[in-house]
Order: sequence, then C-alpha cells, then structure tokens
Amino acid sequence: MKSWPACLFLALSALATQTHAQTTKAAQWPQRPVRMIVPFPAGGSTDIIARLIAPHLTEEFGQQFIVDNRSGAGGTIGSEIAARATPDGHTVAIIPSSYAGAAALYPLSFDPVKGIAPISMIGMGSFIFGVHPSIKAGNFKEFIDLLKAKPGALNFASPGTGSTPHLASELLKQMAGVNFVHVPYKGDTPALTDLLAGQMHIQIASGPVFLPHIKAGRVRPIAVTASRRYFVFPELPSIAESYPGFHAIGWNGLIAPAGTPREIINRLNRSVASFLKRPDILERLRNDGREVIPTTPEETAQMLTSEIATWIKVVKVANIRLN
Repeated sequence: MKSWPACLFLALSALATQTHAQTTKAAQWPQRPVRMIVPFPAGGSTDIIARLIAPHLTEEFGQQFIVDNRSGAGGTIGSEIAARATPDGHTVAIIPSSYAGAAALYPLSFDPVKGIAPISMIGMGSFIFGVHPSIKAGNFKEFIDLLKAKPGALNFASPGTGSTPHLASELLKQMAGVNFVHVPYKGDTPALTDLLAGQMHIQIASGPVFLPHIKAGRVRPIAVTASRRYFVFPELPSIAESYPGFHAIGWNGLIAPAGTPREIINRLNRSVASFLKRPDILERLRNDGREVIPTTPEETAQMLTSEIATWIKVVKVANIRLN
C-alpha cells in the first residue's frame, strides 16, 4: 500500500503532466481551420463584423477563420451550437447585443455567461430614437408629453420581439410611464419601410439604418439610447438625461465554448485588441456608427451579466411572451 506522501506525489505528478499537455496543445493552436459562428444571416451587422475580423485572425494565427452563419430563434440556435462545441479553440462565435435579450426570453440549454468563455467586446453603437416627420414633437420632451397626452395612440416598429430596440422601447415605457403600440417586424428594413410610409410613427434603429433618411428629412431623430451622447449625432440628447439609468446599446462580442484553454482565450483577446487599434479599422467602425471597446475576458463577462440582468427585469415587468 502506497504511503500518503507517495499518493500525493503521484497525484501532483499526474496534474502537472495534464497541465503541461494542455499548455503544449494551447501553444500549438490552431491546428486546423477555426469555425466562426454568426447566429444571424449573412449581410447583417453581426455578419459584417465577423467578416471584418476573420481575415485578421486568419493572418495572425496561420489558419483560416471561416464564417459560419447559423441563424434562427432570435440568434439562439447559433449561440447554442457555439456553446456546445468542443472547447479546443477551433470554434468561436460573434454575438450581438440581442444575445442578452434572447437570454431573457428563450429557455436556453446553457448558461449565457458561465456556459461560454467570453473573449472580448469588439464595438458598440448607440441606437437612435426616430419618429416620422408628421409627429408634432420637435424634441424628446415634447414627444414624451405627446405620448402622455395620447397613450396608445402611436405605433412603434421594431425589428422583432425581444430585439434590443424592442426591449429599449419597453424600458422607456417603464421609466417614463408612457404607452405606445409595439408592432414587430422581421428586421430593420421592413420596419423602416413602414415608418417612411407613415404607417408607423416610431422606430429605434442604428445610425447606419437611419442616417440616409435623417439627412433626407424622412426621419426625425429626437434622442439616443446610450447613457451618454452619441458621436454620430452629438446634438441629440441621451434619453438618460431625462431618465437617469436608461441605457441601451448595440454591441458585438467574441466568445468561445466554456472550457476553452485560457491561453487560447488570452491569445485571441490580445489579437482582437491589436486589431482594434489599427487606424483603418477605427475609421471603418466609426463610419458605421460604432465605437471601439476592447475588453478583457473578465470585463466581457461582467458586461454580459449586467446586460442580461437588465433585460430579464424589463421582460418580467412588461410580461413579454414569444408568439
């Protein structure tokens, strides 16, 4: 029978061997192409970010990072595929801000924070609160006064139930004590089409969606949804200036399956941070209305936790249900 010190020595030796093997494997990563899952169709903002960063990662790590669009169920199908993948560094995913909303609405098969390995946030952009020009409100205060005078009289077009713009509108209802009718669409484009036609009165959308129509006078911007003013429209007030604590932004982040070796996570995090310092990338993202926000894996997890907690509360108070 082995003595206690001998057993302890053997256990520590086995652990050291296993740790060395994992470290060696991480150092040799990637050994084959890396799948980069996008939980939405090609052509959307999340897909654009993925196809912007994939060539950089391919060049840096010497293996192809292949964008794999897996859309459906509000982005949860692609997210679950990523969460359930083998945690060896050969699967990553680009997630959007609606990831947090989906966590509040859908019965996920994985923990949206602990069931993944956060790597880094990539960029964020405020949404713009816009109205049809026929609305008799020249600024945000006048608009709120109009809503209070005519509760339920105006229609709000969202890109879908549970989308960040939809949840942002529900947060405004709760904080301002106003009401309007939510009409969900399948994406920003059909919602915008009806807003421009005057069939809808209100929409919350990103700068790139609204900008051409704002310049043409077809949409009137009256506020931004981030907690501070937006560099694209610095003259517009933040909703938080009237209702402190209001905050809703669009963002994209990079994640991997839980259990992915920390060294691989760190290498990817450093690569993303380096990529986001490039002047051409900074300019490209700012032209799309995004600000760069590289974060540590821990900061990424904290942001996800905060976002999910916010939308869970909003969903519960508004009693939002998926059809």
